[in-house]
Amino acid sequence: MTQTETAHLAIAETVPVALGARSYDIHIGSGLLAEAGRLIAPLLPRPKLAIITDTNVAAQHLKTVEKSLNEAAIEHATLVVPAGENSKSVSQLEAVCDWLLAQKIERDDCIVALGGGV
Repeated sequence: MTQTETAHLAIAETVPVALGARSYDIHIGSGLLAEAGRLIAPLLPRPKLAIITDTNVAAQHLKTVEKSLNEAAIEHATLVVPAGENSKSVSQLEAVCDWLLAQKIERDDCIVALGGGV
């Protein structure tokens, strides 16, 4: 089985979200984090993005996502914030915005929120 065939097995279901010009697909299935680069690359105006995650999710999934982005030649910067409700604050939002500016993330660049909560 080729890598492409294996990659397509990771997507068990695709759910279209119809929003006119802003329509997009949601991919549901196991193994998708390892395919993140391949799935995200066609959506990027330039091969650069930012990842924002928390310490809990980073420990479980960040290496897989970064490896996939590297394989797709997507430049990325990662910010790991503390897990928990204390990170849901205006001061943390300000720190994230300052970090995005320092990383030279532009208006059309993609920001990946890896995980849920924070």
